[in-house]
Amino acid sequence: MVKNSFISVISKKENKGSVEFQIFSFTCKVRKLTSHLELHKKDSSSQKGLQKILGKRQRLLTYLSKINRKHHNELISELDIREKKTR
Repeated sequence: MVKNSFISVISKKENKGSVEFQIFSFTCKVRKLTSHLELHKKDSSSQKGLQKILGKRQRLLTYLSKINRKHHNELISELDIREKKTR
């Protein structure tokens, strides 16, 4: 499973409370909820939960980009996250 291998790579470098690990954890939750919502389109509570998780992940990504832009770009490419367009 991809999650276990990535957790082992991150946990060797950093602790599980780090920004990178939290972003990874939220990304796994987003993918799980997205696949759930493909089957259950009218599940509004899951949609609301997905929006909350996406907001938290976006705030963490913004924080990480302010601290270390290079590491931010590497993490986005590793996790295959689509960057939110700014106006």
